[in-house]
Amino acid sequence: MDFNFTTEQTEFRSTVHDFIENNWVKGAWAARSERWKAARAYESSLADGGWLTMSWPEDYGGGGATYWEQMIFNEESALANAPSGGQGADRVGPVLIIHGTDAQKQEHLPPIAQGEVMWCQGYSEPGSGSDLASLQTRATRDGDDFVINGQKIWTSGAMEADWVHILTRTDAEAPKHRGISYFMLKLDTPGITIRPISQLHDEGDGDGHGFNETFFEDVRVPSKNMIGEENRGWYVAATALDFERSGIHRMAGAISPYYRLLERAKQANSGGSGRKISDHNSSRQALAETRVEIEVARYLGYRVTWMQASNLVPNQESSMSKMFGSELQQRTARRGISMLGLYGGLRPTDSRAPLNGEFCQYYMTTVALTIAAGTSEIQRNIIATRGLGLPRG
Repeated sequence: MDFNFTTEQTEFRSTVHDFIENNWVKGAWAARSERWKAARAYESSLADGGWLTMSWPEDYGGGGATYWEQMIFNEESALANAPSGGQGADRVGPVLIIHGTDAQKQEHLPPIAQGEVMWCQGYSEPGSGSDLASLQTRATRDGDDFVINGQKIWTSGAMEADWVHILTRTDAEAPKHRGISYFMLKLDTPGITIRPISQLHDEGDGDGHGFNETFFEDVRVPSKNMIGEENRGWYVAATALDFERSGIHRMAGAISPYYRLLERAKQANSGGSGRKISDHNSSRQALAETRVEIEVARYLGYRVTWMQASNLVPNQESSMSKMFGSELQQRTARRGISMLGLYGGLRPTDSRAPLNGEFCQYYMTTVALTIAAGTSEIQRNIIATRGLGLPRG
């Protein structure tokens, strides 16, 4: 593996960086509703510039970009905390390109490529999180439709999304990894109820939530909206999960907090009693360990891109990148809270909070990272069984 970038790739990175700087205003929206409006407007500009689906084949509205160019775009976007297309561009679209019918591609790919729709994911259920294949939301055939009944949880972005891609059980007698079918469903379909879930970092104004519960009561979905074969949806979902877990953004999410903490550590009296945080051996060690781990996470992400560019299919490699990157962010948050002292635990609303309370928020938001997109335990199982060939216990 050679991770040295070519001159053309370096120039491309510069172009991407300039585009983001000129089109995305960082940190301008405190309220979640305003952030979503800003994100949708920005994604429209991505679509206009051909950035939104740049790595899709040209036949499907993409730019035919290389995997490396897509990775560079994703990395620069994550570093700037800028939207990069959401689930439509990085999950639903690629899954349809691989598994969808011609009619599905014609209907759904152009709106995604043009930034006109937003998608969310209906996978987890109250009793089926890590053991996703045990899901119980039912879809029963009725003529040319299926009727869905059940509940999903942790549905990120459901309040703002237009469509959901959802896993359902269509054969209750089949083994749990079989008998699952994958549907696309409009969220304004009668019978769908969405209820927000308050999160740790909610400031009390009700606008901090991102997770939701989604209820389905006699919801009708056309059979033509099924992705892949009936009762074979689990294998389509595995494709979507590989796309979800292989991103470089988890590494990039730790970089900005790290550098702000590093600058804080150099300031006079940042460590109390007239000392700098950087005067403490434990703090210097923590900063050094974080910097090393960021580079490890970066190259784990690059390895996934290298495999894709080499026509290889990353599986356990995606799990390695996902697990290490999400745990890196948790460690970075914990180290930051410890280095900032007791005041580091104050929320942004408190004027005494160092770094405007950023690390308090960061600490709380990272709690979910080793659960979302598959727990660290699930990732370790994949690495052990598929990567190392170890037997199941």
